[in-house]
Amino acid sequence: MLVLAGNSFAGPIPAVSNTVVDSPPPPLQYLILDSNDLTGPLPSTLGNLTSLLWLTLGGNGFHGSIPTSLGALVNLQVLDMTNNALSGTVPASIYNMSALTHLGMGMNNLTGEIPANVGYSLPRIVNLIMARNKFTGQIPVSLTKATNLQIINLWDNALTGTVPLFGALPNLVELDLTKNQLEAGRDWSFLTSLTNCTQLVTLYLDRNTLGGVLPKSIGDLPSGLEVLFLSANGISGTIPNEIGRLKNLKLLYLDRNLLAGSIPYSLGHLPNMFALNLAQNKLSGQIPASLGNLSQLSELYLQENHLSGPIPGALGRCKNLDKLNLSCNSFGGGIPEELFTLSSLSNELDLSHNQLSGEIPLEIGSFVNLGLLNISNNMLAGRIPSTLGQCVHLESLHMEGNLLDGRIPQSLQGLRGLVEMDMSRNNLSGEIPEFFETFSSMKLLNLSFNDLEGPVPTGGIFQDARDVFVQRNKDLCSSTHLLQLPLCTTDTTSKRHRHTSSYVLKLVGFTALSLVLLLCFAVVLLKKRKKVQQVDHPSSMDLKKFTYAGLVKATNSFSSDNLVGSGKCGLVYKGRFWDEEHVVAIKVFKLDQLGAPNSFLAECEALRNTRHRNLVKVITACSTIDSEGHDFKAVILEYMSNGSLENWLYPKLNRYGIRKPLSLGSRIEIAADIACALDYLHNHCVPAIVHCDLKPSNVLLDDAMVAHLGDFGLAKLLHTCSYSITHSSSTSLIGPRGSIGYIAPEYGFGSKLSTQGDVYSYGITVLEMLTGKRPTDEMFSKGLTLHKFVKEAFPQKIHEILDPSIFPVTRDGDNHTTDEITRSIMNLLKIGISCSADAPTDRPTIDDVYAKVITIKETFLDLCH
Repeated sequence: MLVLAGNSFAGPIPAVSNTVVDSPPPPLQYLILDSNDLTGPLPSTLGNLTSLLWLTLGGNGFHGSIPTSLGALVNLQVLDMTNNALSGTVPASIYNMSALTHLGMGMNNLTGEIPANVGYSLPRIVNLIMARNKFTGQIPVSLTKATNLQIINLWDNALTGTVPLFGALPNLVELDLTKNQLEAGRDWSFLTSLTNCTQLVTLYLDRNTLGGVLPKSIGDLPSGLEVLFLSANGISGTIPNEIGRLKNLKLLYLDRNLLAGSIPYSLGHLPNMFALNLAQNKLSGQIPASLGNLSQLSELYLQENHLSGPIPGALGRCKNLDKLNLSCNSFGGGIPEELFTLSSLSNELDLSHNQLSGEIPLEIGSFVNLGLLNISNNMLAGRIPSTLGQCVHLESLHMEGNLLDGRIPQSLQGLRGLVEMDMSRNNLSGEIPEFFETFSSMKLLNLSFNDLEGPVPTGGIFQDARDVFVQRNKDLCSSTHLLQLPLCTTDTTSKRHRHTSSYVLKLVGFTALSLVLLLCFAVVLLKKRKKVQQVDHPSSMDLKKFTYAGLVKATNSFSSDNLVGSGKCGLVYKGRFWDEEHVVAIKVFKLDQLGAPNSFLAECEALRNTRHRNLVKVITACSTIDSEGHDFKAVILEYMSNGSLENWLYPKLNRYGIRKPLSLGSRIEIAADIACALDYLHNHCVPAIVHCDLKPSNVLLDDAMVAHLGDFGLAKLLHTCSYSITHSSSTSLIGPRGSIGYIAPEYGFGSKLSTQGDVYSYGITVLEMLTGKRPTDEMFSKGLTLHKFVKEAFPQKIHEILDPSIFPVTRDGDNHTTDEITRSIMNLLKIGISCSADAPTDRPTIDDVYAKVITIKETFLDLCH
């Protein structure tokens, strides 16, 4: 086996030599070169490696055509060439490799048609991955004869014709035909045939030209179906009531069609539903109250339909709802108070472009974590509630096009994270509050078409007329010509100063009262938290807005002296902004590297709503252009002064000498910190997050040696409703993800991403922490792994394999009996062994692991006191 994956090897692959030597090496069976920087054409001499069973070349920069000589690898079982720049037609010899079980050619520029006999010439094929190419023609009917098929992924090509009847594939788990030009054919018979595929879990058919009417047989699809995408297909008719029989459905996307009629009441009978998207159709009538039964629902999209009636208060029972979009309908009445009980709403609430009336309830302040609130273009009246200022995480606030009156509340000064705010086309009066000058993140402020008066503030966002709209407020004036308003007179300015002076005592009293209320509110929130959260980084509120030039200055032009880490997709620098006391880490993505843009998006998506003391805090992100006009993307992170766990496990000489070895007590506490972070990601995030790249170099230590899990460039959201994320996280598309030695074995055989993959990586990391041996050490060959190495020594010979630096010194330097220390080590080794079991079903869940590690930690700390 030759494994060179996940490094930074660059250049072309050297030609394979046929030179005869006196002692030839054993025949090469596994050649794994994934995720490097290899370029150039694939050498035809690869066909000389006739003993190969696995050849994986994904995630590089190979270009040119696929060599015909690869067809000579008659024993090859896995051929993965995904995510390169290969072009031309696929040689016929590739389709005749009868031993293949996995053929991955996705994310290239390949052309031509798929041979009509491919189902016969690849009789053992299990995974067929040809997504994101330029294949044309029809999907071969012969694929229905390849009865071992589990995954067919052909999305984003130019395939035409009708969808074949795949009902003869009993093992089919995933069928992805997204973004082609496929038709449903007569009576959607292909869908009816899929009722025989009893193992089917995911079905992607969106962005085709299926047309027609959904058949009632949709309710007869396999009971295990979890994902059904039929978006953008020109489907008409109504949504069949029978769809309510798919009890395990988690994602249902029927948006961007021509569906009419009412929303079926039976949709409320899907207890596992996570995301329901019926947007951009012609649905009418009221929202059925049965949707309130969807206790797992996180995202509901009903915008751009013809729905009417009141918004049902039953939606308040969807206690996991994170996104709710009901915009562009004809809903009337008031905003139901039940919606304000949804503390889970943290991403989006859009009720705009309806006919909602009445006042905005004071309970709106309960949306403490909400990021986007849009109630614009309704008939809402009355004053803006002062409680709106409690929504401290708001970034986008749209209230335009209503009948709101009165002053802009001073309490809104708490919304310091606002990026855009639109209150135009109302009846607001009074002066523009000066606190808007201090909103450093603000990029849009629209107060036009109101009855505001007095001088416009001059600082902050008001310095750029492109970001501020105040026209059609007849009594406003300005001290400059910038906003094209009448210039303020001396009397106007003096009047404002007198007005301010007369209210100064009231303002002081109001401010004091507000601080008391906010303090009480914060105490209540803290008491409700189940776990202790880390205090926000002191600079997190002040680094929202910055420029490329600012990053250049903060890092001394990205000086190598400030470089603290590097990886395939990016470089990490430490830096300090001129107006900041604290050092930050700035991760700059190498956008010319394959996968780097996706890595940036993955980090932003995974960490957007995650906040935990054992996760590296992301302060903000930057997406702009550099000084040469090239795309530039970076993430600003909390700086970890003690570096990575890897540097502590393998200390190097520095200017102060050799770094002190990591004690046993510290290793136990770090193991607990990592388990705590994974427990949060797996069990307390909605949707759950799989890290996919847990290893010592991605565990960072702060000045108190508390561990923080970082680098979410490969992280995936389980069951997310975002179309792009769902497809970018398709595990079958580009094969195993992560770092060699830490990747769960099942990923190498096309298994789906799961939390158990992180558990495996955690187990390997724990064993590495205790033995001081990397899982990629040269000693681990010929079937010997770190897991087997430890398991074979356990328990009698365990002292022979432990890292000498941890025994018998404890965290405090106190000596304890060998038995007491050994007991803690043995218990932690048991966890590492069980977590790194080959079969995912043999591994414990992370919440069980966390509970056990906490017990070990507390027991060990008792020994030290």
